[in-house]
Amino acid sequence: MNAHRLRGSGGHPPGRRSALASSVIGAVVVALDGTVLTIAQPTLQRDLHASFAEVQWTSTGYLIAVASLLVFAGRLGDRYGHQRLFIIGVLGFGVVSAGIGFASGVGWVIGLRVVQGVFGALLQPATLGMLRAAYPPDRLGMPIALRASAIGVAAAAGPLVGGVLVTHLGWRAVFFLNVVPALVLGVLALVVRTPGPRGSSPVPGHGRLDLPGAALLALTLACLVHTLVDVPEHGWSASAVLGLLTAAGAGLVLVRHERRTADPLLPPDMLGSGVVGAALGILVAASAAMFGTLFVASFVLQDELGMDPLRTSLTALPGGVAMVLGAPSAAVLLRRYGARRTTVVALLLLSLGVLVLFRASGTEPVGGGFLLLGAGFGTVMVTATAVVVRQASAGSAGVAGGLQQTAMNVGPVLGVATAATLATVTDGLRMSLPVLAGIALVGALAALKLPDPGDLRATPAGSLRHHGGSEA
Repeated sequence: MNAHRLRGSGGHPPGRRSALASSVIGAVVVALDGTVLTIAQPTLQRDLHASFAEVQWTSTGYLIAVASLLVFAGRLGDRYGHQRLFIIGVLGFGVVSAGIGFASGVGWVIGLRVVQGVFGALLQPATLGMLRAAYPPDRLGMPIALRASAIGVAAAAGPLVGGVLVTHLGWRAVFFLNVVPALVLGVLALVVRTPGPRGSSPVPGHGRLDLPGAALLALTLACLVHTLVDVPEHGWSASAVLGLLTAAGAGLVLVRHERRTADPLLPPDMLGSGVVGAALGILVAASAAMFGTLFVASFVLQDELGMDPLRTSLTALPGGVAMVLGAPSAAVLLRRYGARRTTVVALLLLSLGVLVLFRASGTEPVGGGFLLLGAGFGTVMVTATAVVVRQASAGSAGVAGGLQQTAMNVGPVLGVATAATLATVTDGLRMSLPVLAGIALVGALAALKLPDPGDLRATPAGSLRHHGGSEA
């Protein structure tokens, strides 16, 4: 009896460790790829004699491919296994990275970046799906926090690593950087099995793949992301308005389709959940405020305050440190005080950090503003992500992971587009910061819908019997 209880509660520690390691390292590979590329783009442009628009498409093409496919990729993981999708995603990501490193022209780089985005979409939801399968809902906080901390390290280290590689080895080195870790991680995932649900009842949506729903969602997100990415450079042109209207129309058709189809892409318990909707909205609002502020701050610090790029990076460093160190603390606060109170306080800190940067003019106040930004955003990443993943049954963990990742892709481009738009109608970029602070406060209002400690809404009915640690 005791052995059985230990087996059920412990749940294959080696398998759990493998799931956690795969989730963390997989997320780092993707995060590092995006940050180092930003540093490499100017050199890439010169070496390949590319236009500025072509270089921008090395990022835009990837982003559109990822954002439009994340939820469908999550559903594939729910159907065929998250570890299987993770292996395909990480191996494909590494192989395509090598291909980009050998690319002879910018057209090849753009095309392969789109393909890499497809593999990135397969990889990212699986990193959360494996955690949901390996850990019971009430123990997800710390694994998600460790994943968030690792992403913070990658985001902070990316520019430095990218700068060293590009300076000494050229732009191709930033793509070769991912090859060995991705291939090694994929091979290890083939050898070591991670825990997964076993013996659970069929989950709605597993009868047939909802291909029309997937196509409608992809169209909605592709149009939305392309429009928001294009706004900072070209403003709200006729094509931007048309793209936004197309996204809205496709989204309405998608909602109607999902409510009528027998096998929806988005499970009814998630599509109609106020808690999940609030958590996703919070992720969008927080990432919009965070990345919109970083976009504005980079110009303000260099153009208005006269800092060079290195001093700008060092001044912003407290934000990265606070995010890395704050995420594990957020897991402890989440368990003790619940998602509602922890998230509200975190968003207030984030909003305060934006306002401090709005008023600051010296190095120390600016560093303090970044410190508040990092602490608030790192905490929100942990709490809101934990709510989304906990609310999902193990059979819908991939969709939950896809929705979370989609929110984290849409939020930053929304924040940058908001700042760029406001800069055209106000006195400079700095004046957009109060609006970005307001977006964070809107997220704080949404956080009032999140569960408190012990709230039954924090764990879906029957989810405990689906958690990892199975004998499979």
